[in-house]
Amino acid sequence: MLDDGETKDLQDLRQTRGPGTSMKHITCIEDLRQLHKRRVPKAFFDYADRGSYTEDTLRANSADLQQIKFRQRILVDVSKRSLSTTILGEPSAMPLILAPVGLLGMQHGDGEIYACRAAQAAGIPFTQSTMSICSIEDIAAAVDKPFWFQLYVMKDRGFIKSLIERAIAAKCSALVLTVDLQVIGQRHQDIKNGMTVPPEWSLSKLIDFATKPAWVSGVLQGKRRTFGNIAGHVKGTEDLTKLSEWTASQFDTSLNWKDIDWIRSIWPGKLILKGILDVEDAELAAKTGAQAIVVSNHGGRQLDGAPSSIEVLPEIADAVGSQIEIMFDGGIRTGMDMMRALALGAKSCMIGRAYAYGLGAGGQEGVAKAIDILAKELTTTMGLCGVNTIAEIDDHVLAV
Repeated sequence: MLDDGETKDLQDLRQTRGPGTSMKHITCIEDLRQLHKRRVPKAFFDYADRGSYTEDTLRANSADLQQIKFRQRILVDVSKRSLSTTILGEPSAMPLILAPVGLLGMQHGDGEIYACRAAQAAGIPFTQSTMSICSIEDIAAAVDKPFWFQLYVMKDRGFIKSLIERAIAAKCSALVLTVDLQVIGQRHQDIKNGMTVPPEWSLSKLIDFATKPAWVSGVLQGKRRTFGNIAGHVKGTEDLTKLSEWTASQFDTSLNWKDIDWIRSIWPGKLILKGILDVEDAELAAKTGAQAIVVSNHGGRQLDGAPSSIEVLPEIADAVGSQIEIMFDGGIRTGMDMMRALALGAKSCMIGRAYAYGLGAGGQEGVAKAIDILAKELTTTMGLCGVNTIAEIDDHVLAV
């Protein structure tokens, strides 16, 4: 029985949080990370948290951001600060996008729906992953506004064409084409954890799950426990083994620039290319007709030893910033990190882990908390650097 005025979402959240915890005591993204780690089974926390091989690039994403220092200014009227901006020509409450993150529904039951609702309530875009638990149709039926869809191009082009058509039917407002996953970087921890979707049972997993009853209850009550965009839409993937085998075999090493023309022949809307880390590639991307690129190394989950995203952002922005909208992804854990990326040429920023931590920590309220933390940190940083609007932010806010 719900209390007066209490929604089912809030009741579910209260059950998920457990006794003695409250979002009002969360002050930073790291707090959400620690709570996420306690509440979600190890395999799924590590899937979100860890990177590929030695994780050098994963660490560099955050470390290189923190090396960038601000120019503190005083006695500037900053009483009219605003985070509002535009992203792909559409109004946005702040220069922030929830990036595509696979398996959100295994961080929290119906995780994609809750994350999308939190983003839309905050007035920012949400991007659904191809490898999500909830399907495109599940999310479209559960939210009021359009969302973005992220596409992995697989060998089965017929399936990819149908996936794009499903995104069109769901009125998705942008297509994010991930271009840096033709070959999958090995993530050691996933192998050590025996990470599968849905989970395969073992004694260690049973013990882990037994200590997290709220998570188990939430996932069991969710709409799905496997890849909602694939299962039931591809013949021969009816059981877990066949679905896993099909998925592992489908990432296409032949994917190339010509395939973008094929995608654009099907997709009529705004196109974003995610995974650009090189000036030459950025220049080629700017000629494809795409509306934006995301400077990203896949969160340190692909080419280990690649530069951090922030290291390459300035030269990419200098090369193509006047031709195509530039988004930034990689290592953002604070509003200060957002300010750094905006100062070096990004028009907006994507977060993945930061909101996944919030989702695992507290469902929709946890995601909303992550967004709120970043917003408050960004507006504070703007004030202390003497700027009132997002448009004013450039490298003059940085210490030489």
